[in-house]
Formats: sequence, C-alpha cells, structure tokens
Amino acid sequence: MAKHRNLLNASLRDRFKYEVAEGLGLTSAIENKGWADMPTKDLGRIGGTIGGNMVKVMIRHAEASLSDAPKSTEKPLF
Repeated sequence: MAKHRNLLNASLRDRFKYEVAEGLGLTSAIENKGWADMPTKDLGRIGGTIGGNMVKVMIRHAEASLSDAPKSTEKPLF
C-alpha cells in the first residue's frame, strides 16, 4: 500500500475546499448539512475541481505570500 503524504497543511487544504465550493455555489448547502451529509456527486465536483485547478490556486497563494515577503537582494540565477 502506498504511503499517503499530505503536502499541504490542513488549514490550507480546507481553504482550498471552501474556495472551490464557493465557486460551485455549494457553500450554503455545506453550512446547512455539513461535509458529512453532502451528496457524493457534489463532493466529487469539489474534488475534481480541486484536482484540476489545484496548481492554479497554489500558484496564486504562493504569489500572494511572496508579495508579502521582504524583497531579496540576491541576483537571480538565470
């Protein structure tokens, strides 16, 4: 059995899930029912979208965190 490693911390993963759910218009249903009682079809939409758009979202968050970080004085390697 393959060992599953979480590359993102739990709060960041949750933020991604809620961001995707909001984009799909599912936040009110999640708030009313909770994640455990959501239909598999809706959760699959969220998971599929996360898988398909995870890189875009991660890049956006990385760019935001880099813009908040202090500027480096090192020259680029290339």
